[in-house]
Amino acid sequence: MDTAFLITAFVTLFVVIDPIGLAPLFIAMTHDTSAQKRRAIGIRACVISICILTVFAAFGEAVLSFIGISMPAFRVAGGILLFLTALDMLFERRTKRREDKAEEDEGPDPSVFPLAIPLIAGPGSIATVILLAGQKPGVEGLAVVIGIMIAVVALVFLMFLLSDVLARALGKTGIVVVTRLLGMLLAALATQFVLDGLRNFGFAS
Repeated sequence: MDTAFLITAFVTLFVVIDPIGLAPLFIAMTHDTSAQKRRAIGIRACVISICILTVFAAFGEAVLSFIGISMPAFRVAGGILLFLTALDMLFERRTKRREDKAEEDEGPDPSVFPLAIPLIAGPGSIATVILLAGQKPGVEGLAVVIGIMIAVVALVFLMFLLSDVLARALGKTGIVVVTRLLGMLLAALATQFVLDGLRNFGFAS
């Protein structure tokens, strides 16, 4: 398997899902629960999001084909969506929106909603796994994409476990700096997705 693809896939999913940015939100939604319950919530959220993203990685392209959407067209649309996500990260709109969603939907068990959906398995990550699976068709490529996705979600769970420590270590300013750096990287990756899609249409060389 192409090492460049492995690195690109991991970085793209890491930036889109943003494990570091999810840590303070996890604290906000579970601050009044015991450590054991917080761990259980984190496990449920991660397992559910892995199942959702696996389904879309395996069958997303088939569904697109069924409704008449070509992979290059979805690559361009997905790249634009990821670019908008990058802009939100750069201007802090994404963090604010996530915090508002966490406050609105805070309840006894936020593992399914909003943690698994849409904070981990949201439109950006779903589009990303479909795009990545489309770049490497076949069982081997699908297995690699799913493996990378599981690795990133495992990092999300690790950040959940270390959320108290991470929030204190980085502070609000540190989290903002990291989020903006990841946003710049995501903008470049999103542009590459769009260029790849246009190249398949013959509009770019």
